[in-house]
Amino acid sequence: MRILWVKVGGLWPLNTGGRLRSFHIISELSQRHQMSVLTTHGAGEDPHELQAQLPRCDRVASVPHTAPKRGSARFAAALARSWFSPLPVDLRKWRVPALRRAVGHLLAARDFDLCVADFLTAVPNLPSPWPVPIVLFEHNVEHMIWKRLSRIAPPWGRALLELEWRKVRRAEAQACARSQLTIAVSEADRALLTSLAPRATVCAIPTGVDTAYFTPNGVREARARLVFTGAMDWYPNEDAILHFIDAILPSIRREIPETTLTVVGRNPSSRLRAVAVAAGVRVTGAVDDVRPHVAEGAVYVVPLRVGGGTRLKIFEGLAMAKAVVSTTVGAEGLPLVPGAHFLLADDPAEFARGVVLLLRDPARRQALGAAGRRLVVERYSWAHVARQFEARCEEALASTRREPRCGSRRP
Repeated sequence: MRILWVKVGGLWPLNTGGRLRSFHIISELSQRHQMSVLTTHGAGEDPHELQAQLPRCDRVASVPHTAPKRGSARFAAALARSWFSPLPVDLRKWRVPALRRAVGHLLAARDFDLCVADFLTAVPNLPSPWPVPIVLFEHNVEHMIWKRLSRIAPPWGRALLELEWRKVRRAEAQACARSQLTIAVSEADRALLTSLAPRATVCAIPTGVDTAYFTPNGVREARARLVFTGAMDWYPNEDAILHFIDAILPSIRREIPETTLTVVGRNPSSRLRAVAVAAGVRVTGAVDDVRPHVAEGAVYVVPLRVGGGTRLKIFEGLAMAKAVVSTTVGAEGLPLVPGAHFLLADDPAEFARGVVLLLRDPARRQALGAAGRRLVVERYSWAHVARQFEARCEEALASTRREPRCGSRRP
C-alpha cells in the first residue's frame, strides 16, 4: 500500500503513549509498504532525528508548531474564539496551516491508496474534500476525556467543559462517519465510537509494548517506593497525581510512613511541583530513560480519573514485571484480569489498601508482576499490533461496502 500518515503533535522523542503507538506501527508498516509521514515538532525537538529513526519511509517531513498550553494567554484566546465556532478548542489549537498545505501538496503530487489521520486532531489539517480514503486512528474516544473532565471540574468550569465535550462529540462523530475506516485501540472504544456514529465502519486493534526494551533488568526495587510515569503536561496525568497526593498517599503513609512516590514525566507544572515538594514527593521532569525509575518502584500506581483509549504506561510496567494498582479508567480497554494481572481500585481508601497490601507482601508483588509480563510477551508485541493495523487497512481498501470482520456495517 501507498500510505500517507498525518499526525500533529510530533512523533519523536518517544515520550508519550500516542507517539509510541504511532511510531512503532509506522516503523513496522514501512518494512512492507510505501510510507510517507507528515507531522509537527515543538521547540527543542529535532525533526532530523525522526527521519533517522524511520529510514525505510519514503518521506518524513515535519513543520514547527507548538500548541498553546492550558492556562496560557494563547490558550485563553483560543478558548474565547472557540465560543463563536462549532470547532472545539482542542481542534482549533492543532490547526497548522503549514501542515495542511504540505498534506495538500503531497496528495496532489503522489498517488496514495489511503491517508491515516492519526488522532482526531489531524482531521482539520486534511484538505477538503478528502481526495483519498481516510483511516481515522482514534487512540482515545476524545469526547469522553472532556466529558470526564467536566464531571470533576470546579463549578465555575463545568458549563464551559460541558459545551466543549459536546462540540468534540459532534466533531468526532462527523469524522468517524466520513472516514473509510476508524481504528480504535480497544473493544470498549470501538463500541463507544460505533454508538456515536452508527453508520461508520469501526474496528479495534490491541495496544502493544516493546517487550525487549521494557524488561526486568535486575535493579533492586527500593523499599516502599511507588512510581508513576506519564507526560505531565497531559491534564489527566496531572489530575491523577494531584488526586493521589491529596486523597490516597496520606492513607498509605499512615500504615507505612516511609512510603515514597516518584513521578516521572515531561513538563510538570509549577502547581504540581509545589504540591509535590510540600508532600515530599519526587518529580523528575523529562528523563532520557524511564526504566531505571520503574525498576526501583515496588508498586506502579495508575490513579487516573480522566482519560480515553488505553494507557501504554500499564503495559510498560507489566513488561518490567511490576505489580500495578490502577483505577478502572487507568486500565480501561486493556485485556487485564483484576487480581490476576493487577489490583483494581477506584475508591481512594480502596486504592490505598491495595498499595499497602502489595508493599507488605513481596510474594504477591512478584506473582502479579510475573503474570503481567507473561501476558504482554505472549500477545502484545508491536509487530503483532502492526499486523492487525495493516490487515484492517487492507480490508478497507478491498471494498467500501463489504462488512468488515469487526465493527458496524457501512450503509
